[in-house]
Amino acid sequence: MDATVEIRRLVKVYHDDTRGEIRAVDGIDLEVRRGEVMGLLGVNGAGKTTTLRILATILSPTSGTALVMGHDVTAEPEEARRSLGYYSSTTALYPRLTARETLEFFARINGYPPGLVRRRVDELIEGMGMSRFAGSRVEKLSQGMKQKVSIARTIVHEPGVLIFDEPTAWLDVLNAHDMLEMIRDLGRSGHTVVFSTHIMSEAQKICDRIAIIHSGRIKAVGTPESLMSSTGTPSLEEAFVRLVRGGEV
Repeated sequence: MDATVEIRRLVKVYHDDTRGEIRAVDGIDLEVRRGEVMGLLGVNGAGKTTTLRILATILSPTSGTALVMGHDVTAEPEEARRSLGYYSSTTALYPRLTARETLEFFARINGYPPGLVRRRVDELIEGMGMSRFAGSRVEKLSQGMKQKVSIARTIVHEPGVLIFDEPTAWLDVLNAHDMLEMIRDLGRSGHTVVFSTHIMSEAQKICDRIAIIHSGRIKAVGTPESLMSSTGTPSLEEAFVRLVRGGEV
């Protein structure tokens, strides 16, 4: 299977007056294949979000390369952005736009063919069960409705790669469950999904493979079953603890 995300020797360094040099990402290598759900699993501050923001062209790397659908995120940021959809629990919607206007706006700024925007938006509104609130302003929507609009905004331009940065943060149990189901369905439909979390059960539930990241470095990559097998542990949580505390496998 072809790699649609390729990361090579990726480094991101910050400089702090008190702490000095901080290597948030420290030489990461990773490939994600077409149609795969890849999880970045790590504690808060491990480097997950920084890595995903580099992929999404929000941050520039200090060194190394990252390719999305063959486009270098540093040399070809516009092409890379059109090839991906980025979702974060901290990404805000425009409150005064309706759900429909939101989708039309994001389709256009991401280069979707103008003559096909309305049909694509209609398709998403119908397929994601948003018909009853498509004409309502975002500021009037419930959390669950906003969640659907945010996901639709992420995929409206039909990107090949989808990035979800801790998407269940701040969601209640039911909305978090629905979010994970949607992400898993997107992977099954052929999208490449890169998904970050610090919650073991989420990673085990929806990921084909998991990259365990700690202190800016990848400690191991594999299926949940292979990570448990290689560490001789009965659960993903115990495999994670052994890897981050006991070295690489």
